[in-house]
Amino acid sequence: MSNLNIEFEEAKILVNKLRNEPDNDTKLKLYAFFKQANVGKCNTPKPGMLDIVARSKWNAWNDLKKMSQDDAKKSYIEFVNKLYSEENPLEKKNPIKEKEKFTDILTSIEFDSIYKIILNRPNKLNALSRNMYSEIAMALKEAEENPKIKICVFTGAGDYFSSGNDLSNYTVQNEDPRDAIKKGCDLVENFINSFINFSKPLVALVNGPAIGICFTVLGLFDLVYCSDKATFYAPFTRSALSPEGCSSYTFPRLMGHLKACEILLFNKKLNAEEALARNLVNEIFPHKEMNILFNKKIEEFSRLNFAVRSLKI
Repeated sequence: MSNLNIEFEEAKILVNKLRNEPDNDTKLKLYAFFKQANVGKCNTPKPGMLDIVARSKWNAWNDLKKMSQDDAKKSYIEFVNKLYSEENPLEKKNPIKEKEKFTDILTSIEFDSIYKIILNRPNKLNALSRNMYSEIAMALKEAEENPKIKICVFTGAGDYFSSGNDLSNYTVQNEDPRDAIKKGCDLVENFINSFINFSKPLVALVNGPAIGICFTVLGLFDLVYCSDKATFYAPFTRSALSPEGCSSYTFPRLMGHLKACEILLFNKKLNAEEALARNLVNEIFPHKEMNILFNKKIEEFSRLNFAVRSLKI
C-alpha cells in the first residue's frame, strides 16, 4: 500500500474519532471527497428535485468530476486532519500512528466495534514473513480480549490479498535446518490456532489473488467477500507441500470431496465466480466499488448484537 493509501485509510479511521458532529456542508464535502477518491467521476443518475438530501450529495460529488482520485484522497486526508486538529489543538501527532504496534500489518478499530487487520507488505505481494505470522496472532489476541470488539475483519494492502509464504522464511542463515523447521512449524501452528480459537466472527475481504495459506485459512472464517478480480490458488503439490490452514478438513466440508481434491491435490486455480459456486465466498463485489460496498456491510454488522459469536466447525 502506498503512503497515500495508508494515510487515506488512517483518515477514514480518524473521521470516526471526531467528537462533534460536522455541519451539513462539512458532511457533504467529506462525502464528495470520499466518493471521488474511491469511485472517481460521479456515475449515478441525478436524483429528482424532491429528494433534497440525495440531490445535494450528488451535486457535491459531481462538482469534483475533474479531480483525480489521488487528488481527492489528498483532499480528504487534509480535510479530516484539519477537522481533527481543530478539535484537538494540543495533539501534535496523528494518534493512529502513535498507537501503531506492528510493522507488517496495520490495525484499526472502525465503527467502535470492528477490529480491522490489513496485511501490509504490498511490495512483497503481502507474502507472510515470520514476523507477520506472529503479528497476526498478536492482533487476533488483542481483538479477542477487547470487550468492545464484535467482529474482526481481514484484507490486504495493494493489489494482492496475499501471495502466501515468503520464501525467505526458509533461508535463515547460520541456523540449523532442523531448528528452522521446528520453529517454522511452531509458528504456523500458533498462527492457525489463533484463528481456530478466536471466538468472535471473522470476516475477510479478498481484494486480489489469495495464494497458499492465506487462501486455505479462509475456510476458518465466518464470512468471506471478494473482488471480482480475486483469484484463489493452492499450489501445494507443485511445491511438494501438504495442505495448510486445516483445508484438508474444511474444504471437503464446504464443497465436497471431489471439488476439494481439484484444488488441494491438482492445483486448480479458482476465479471469484468459481469460489462463490464452491461455497468459499459469500458475495462478490465489483472491484472499483469493493471498499464502499464492504464498508456498508461492516457498518451494518457493527450494530448487531451477537448472542452466538461464531459458529466454528
